[in-house]
This record gives sequence, structure tokens and C-alpha cells, in this order.
Amino acid sequence: MSIATRGNMGVDWEARVDFARLREERLAKLRAQLDRSEVGALLAFDFANIRYASATHIGTWAIDKLIRFCLVTRHSDPIVWDFGSAAKHHDLFNPWLHETHMEADADPHAPHHGATRPRAESGARAGISTLRGAFPPEAGIAEEVARKVKRELEKFGLANEPLGVDIVELPILFALQAQGIQVVDGQQIFLEARRIKTEDEITLLTSACSMVDAAYEQLYEFLRPGVRENECVGLVSKVLYDQGSEYVEGVNAISGERCAPHPHVYSDRAVRPGDPAFFDILHSFNGYRTCYYRTFAVGSASRAQVDAYKIAREYMDVAIAAVRPGATTADIVKLWPKAQEFGFPDEEAAFALQYGHGVGLSIWEKPIFSRLTSLEHPEVLEEGMVFALETYWPAADGWGAARIEEEVVVTKDGCEVITKFPAEDLLVAGGGRYFTVNGPLPGIRDSQSHLNTPEGRGEVGR
Repeated sequence: MSIATRGNMGVDWEARVDFARLREERLAKLRAQLDRSEVGALLAFDFANIRYASATHIGTWAIDKLIRFCLVTRHSDPIVWDFGSAAKHHDLFNPWLHETHMEADADPHAPHHGATRPRAESGARAGISTLRGAFPPEAGIAEEVARKVKRELEKFGLANEPLGVDIVELPILFALQAQGIQVVDGQQIFLEARRIKTEDEITLLTSACSMVDAAYEQLYEFLRPGVRENECVGLVSKVLYDQGSEYVEGVNAISGERCAPHPHVYSDRAVRPGDPAFFDILHSFNGYRTCYYRTFAVGSASRAQVDAYKIAREYMDVAIAAVRPGATTADIVKLWPKAQEFGFPDEEAAFALQYGHGVGLSIWEKPIFSRLTSLEHPEVLEEGMVFALETYWPAADGWGAARIEEEVVVTKDGCEVITKFPAEDLLVAGGGRYFTVNGPLPGIRDSQSHLNTPEGRGEVGR
């Protein structure tokens, strides 16, 4: 094991996450991808891309509002436009937005030392986008965004170069085009930069997983008959926020007959004795996410549930064993069953069940593992990639199912699993609860009492 887990606070007596290094290395990776591309600049509206490029964050309340944007050009460091108080915050507390390594971006009159120089104009600017169309179109917000972007492209001699954009609302797209700007897909440039994680990114991803380890520990102790799915969500959320989570994005809490096929939203269903229950915990620590499934049986498990878990575990284990630099996503998905083998008509219908995906500032990043795409479009695994592998199998009784998900870091000669809560065998939560005159009831039993006796099964005549 080579990946350490450190405390979440910064200290002076131990090397932990170096946030200055994190910012510099991320921007360097993005700039390298930009230089290899055919675009002159990148315009980001996606919050994850804005954070990756500029190391700015305004909280999760605005994550769906598309109000802020960020420009990185071949000749300048990031420029972030944000609404009033946020822009002021960046100006006061993000000093790296006042500095540059780029000659064209630097203030020629300011004194400087070394490669870092004061910028001619700050990278923290006031400016807003269309707020998902909430502003009236006649207010000209989209046109103002386009004018701001064009000014910078002209300033740095890139007005005739393509502009890579990650995501865009149609009024913004039309306004950029009206300014004579050629808009092309820039999302792939961002995602390629984010594909290989730095040392500090891996530390943050591992720390995020360790917080979910703690959440599962308390969930396991709490889970018992009578507990509702929404109560489990509340418990997990509190544990994570107490641990220092930035954002609990979601807790997928599914139990009983809801497991096969399963939704991705919890309910107020009360857990019953013998229920399967699985959970997917997604949260963010300093922007870095988790995607982390575990399956439990509550009180006891049916033989069908035990068998389903065993199959899901076997598919997981052979997949992890195959992960190493130079292997491909096709090599992994070939080890997983076809959709028809677990009850779906085709791979699109079964998508995201036997599945893998990169994890970073977003839940789903490169590389993607799926029989839907990976066999024809394989991606090569490289040291420093971090991704989740997840397997699913329905129980033969048509009622339960098993889901397991592990996050792994690709190492020099294989991989290391950073999701540590036990999952090598099916755990029984609320176990040891049922005692009879003949001793404790077994952990593997049917939830219908009569099916646990020879007489009830009709195996013994009267």
C-alpha cells in the first residue's frame, strides 16, 4: 500500500496537500492540452472546469445556475467572471488571479521577481451569464458575455482562432457566433487534462473516500428493521458534514423490492427483516468526489441474495485484477457479462450497471468502462488514473440484487483500492438480533419464516 491517508486540516509539522502545487499543476496540465489542440482559447461554464483552471469556488448552491464563466487563452492565465460579491472575494482572497507566467498577460511596468509577474489586468472580474435564461433576452446579457470574451481574444491576438467551449446555452452560442467567433467543442480538452491525477488530487480523492468509510461504519451500526431509507440518508449526510465534507451530493438508499430494478432516489420505505439494502454515497471534499456503493442484508439474507452478491463480487475481483498501466477499458469490460446475461435486452438498456468511470472534480470523468462503447473505442489505462468500478447482479428470486463499487488508483504495476469499508462478503446489518430457544437464527435464511423449516417447505409429510 502506497497511498497515505492524512488529516483533513493543514498543519506545519507534516507535508499534506500542497494547494499551491495543486493549482499550478492543474493549470499546467490544462495549458499543455490547450497547446496541443487547434483552439486559441478555452471558455468554461462548467463549475468543475472553472475550478480546475482557476481554483475558484463559490459554494454548491450555485452549481446548477450557469452564472459564471472562465477564459484561458494560449497567451494568458485564467480570467474568471463572477457576480458581484463572488468577484470581490476572488479579488481579495485569490492572489493567484493577480499573477501570471505569460509575457503577454504581464504588467510591463510592475517590478517582479522570477517567473511569476503581476498581471496587467486582474483575472478576477465582475460579469454574469444568462442564469439559465432567467434574465430577459432583451437585457443583452448573452451579448455582453460575447463582447467580454471577444475583447480578450483580440487583446491576445486570438480573435481568428477557434474558441473551445465546454457547455453552452444557445443564446450564448448565438452571441459568440454573432461576434464572428468560431465555437468548437472544448470539453474534450478539459477532460483530457483531468484524466491523469496529480499527487495532491489523489490525496484529496483518498481523503474523500476515507470520510465515506466512516459514514458506512455508522450506517452499518444504525441499519436495522424499521429504519427508513430517508433516515439512512440523514445519518450519512450528518456524518459526512461532521467529517468536513464540502457537499453531500447524494445518497442513493435502496432497499427490499426496490433493489431490482432499482431507482436512483431514496424513499420513505421502512426496511424489513431479510431485506437487501444498497447505498451509493456521493460527496465532495475540496471539490473531489466519491462514488462508492455497498450492499447489506438486514437481519439476515436469503440464499438468492447471497448468490447474487457472490456473482457481483467475482466480477469486481476479476476486473480489479486486470487493472494495470497499458491495459485498456476493453480488457476490463470483456470480463463482465453481456446485458442479456442479467436480464436486459441490450447494452444501452443496461448502461451504468456493469460500469466504470473516472472520478475527480466530477463524478463521471474519463475513462469510461462500458460494453456499450469500450469494446469499439478502448482507452488505455495509465498510472495516476483514478476511477470507480461497479458491478450489479439481480437475485434469482426476482426481488433482491447486489451492487458493489470500488474506487481504484492505477499504480506503476497494478492498482490500489482506496474504498476500504469491508465488501469481500455480504455483510448482515442488524445481525445477531434474533434468538430462539434453540439459539440464534442463522444469517442465511428466508424472510418468510415457514420457508426455513422442512415442514413449511413441504419436505416432510404429516
